[in-house]
Amino acid sequence: MKRSSAVLFSLVFSLVLTSCDSNRVFDTYKSVPNAWHKDSIVSFKVNPPDSTNAYNLFVNLRNTNDYKFNNLYLIVEMVFPHGKTLKDTLEYKMADPSGKLLGSGLGSVKENKLWYKEQVVFKEAGEYKVNIQHAMRENGKVNGVVDLEGVTDIGFRIEKPQKN
Repeated sequence: MKRSSAVLFSLVFSLVLTSCDSNRVFDTYKSVPNAWHKDSIVSFKVNPPDSTNAYNLFVNLRNTNDYKFNNLYLIVEMVFPHGKTLKDTLEYKMADPSGKLLGSGLGSVKENKLWYKEQVVFKEAGEYKVNIQHAMRENGKVNGVVDLEGVTDIGFRIEKPQKN
């Protein structure tokens, strides 16, 4: 009961914060049921607003204290409207040296805004597709982590660069 109340509060709090966010162009989450399977690809379809302005791209991630790793490896693929594909393997720090999970949020759910690309201009008109898959491995083991526990939601965000 406590956990569901904390999750609900965190979601409402996040909604209040993002509703006042003038830099946001696209910001969507998809839930991960139970655990994130290594073959499960989370996909987002995006129609950028224009082909002239630059934008910053982020992978957003919500996780609980059940996340047991200090880092996170992701494979992020962007498929352009005319078929070109860019694929990146990315590593993110998820905990400090003491093991305390990084991110914002109250209670057991942490939200992480992870840089993907900056100053991206969407030059091709049409729908872009972003695919996100985890690529976690345990030290000393060849095979990847099959079910990554502790991840509750994966998101993708496009925002206008902040003016200094």
